[in-house]
Amino acid sequence: MFGKLTAALKEGLRKTKEKILGGIRAILPFGRELDADLVDQLEEHLYTADIGPKTVAKMMAAVRTEWKERRIKTTDECFFFLKSHVKGILASEGSNLRRAASGPTVILIAGVNGTGKTTSIAKIAHRLKKEGTVILAAGDTFRAAASEQLGMWADRLGVRLIRHDNGADPAAVAYDAVEAAISSKATWLIIDTAGRLHTQGNLMAELEKVKRIIRKRIPEAPHETLLVLDATTGQNAIVQAAEFGKILDLTGLVLTKLDGTAKGGAIIGIRDQVKIPVKFVGVGEKIEDLEDFDPDSFVEALFEPPETKA
Repeated sequence: MFGKLTAALKEGLRKTKEKILGGIRAILPFGRELDADLVDQLEEHLYTADIGPKTVAKMMAAVRTEWKERRIKTTDECFFFLKSHVKGILASEGSNLRRAASGPTVILIAGVNGTGKTTSIAKIAHRLKKEGTVILAAGDTFRAAASEQLGMWADRLGVRLIRHDNGADPAAVAYDAVEAAISSKATWLIIDTAGRLHTQGNLMAELEKVKRIIRKRIPEAPHETLLVLDATTGQNAIVQAAEFGKILDLTGLVLTKLDGTAKGGAIIGIRDQVKIPVKFVGVGEKIEDLEDFDPDSFVEALFEPPETKA
């Protein structure tokens, strides 16, 4: 299911790669002995790379231990150790979408307004439609634009949308959507949720209620609870993931707008700090521009040497 080193992923990571790899390569040119000054320069650079201070501190502690114990002696060895270490941080056994043993698979989507949540839902639905019937639920009932946008995507994709009037109870929308998915034997049900600020207590209570309503009809649902994060927000994405994780059993992350930012390094910090696998990354505006997140491919794209022209 997972795409490898695609052109879209490589292009989407171009700005991040220039920011992170460019600095690392300037500090750790091939063929030099590693010394304290180079290690300090590497640390200073990583702190500017949107990886996050806690994660950088852990990474550099590992580098210093390896260097002091003489397991890495050169800049080459330090570079490849760093690459391997990042792969270790990102490694996950939970990157594939979970599926129901029988009946509809329910995917709950959370995220603040402006992260690209609605578009991500459409992109996920476009992919899943190839594997079966998809129903969408417009659970963001307090923002008319969200419901209208999801309606337009449903029309374009040719999938059914369950929606109520603006201001309706989101839990009621979720209930009707679950009933519709069960009665029509749908393969997938994707439920949008309100995108107000993650610090608002009423939103968290609302999400908890939606989850309870879903489980009354499908006890093991939602099978996936995905949080959509905007890559351009850098470290703020880590804060959002931590806050939503307090009320929702998050199973995966969708990182959007990777193509328009140099802050893709935040993926490393997010994975390290919140322990939630990244399942998809958005690498463009087209409906097809959603990549399955493969950690090895991501790291290879990030650390890949620049192409040389003949």
